[in-house]
Amino acid sequence: MPALDFSLQLASDAADIPAAAQFKHWVRTALRVDTSLTIRIVDEAEGRQLNAAYRGRDYATNVLTFPLTEEPVLMGDIVICAPVVAKEAVEQGKPLLAHYAHMTVHGVLHLHGYDHEVDAQAELMEAMEVAVMQKLGFVNPYAE
Repeated sequence: MPALDFSLQLASDAADIPAAAQFKHWVRTALRVDTSLTIRIVDEAEGRQLNAAYRGRDYATNVLTFPLTEEPVLMGDIVICAPVVAKEAVEQGKPLLAHYAHMTVHGVLHLHGYDHEVDAQAELMEAMEVAVMQKLGFVNPYAE
């Protein structure tokens, strides 16, 4: 099992944010190499600011991943916007915990270099997400 240096930052007062141990479990299940990772849970204002600054998009998104380095360990930050995740969970009819798990796994795969901008890459990344989510005991996050 890959080594993990993990921290959780809570910058949101949203209700029902999973515990650090839960995030750490999800991260460990998706990891492929030794990793140093911070997950920051933010509110909509910070999520919007970060998305605008780093992606040029003026809205809060569910998850942003910031890879920092691959050597000597994979290192980076994942930012999850609590209000967006909560809203999406309701809209998609998913349990909030499952959606947090999915966004965490999605962010970890981005940290590993996977992307979904090209169809073939998206199919691979989604298949990996489904496999990890099922390993965690959740249903396929892309199932209707």
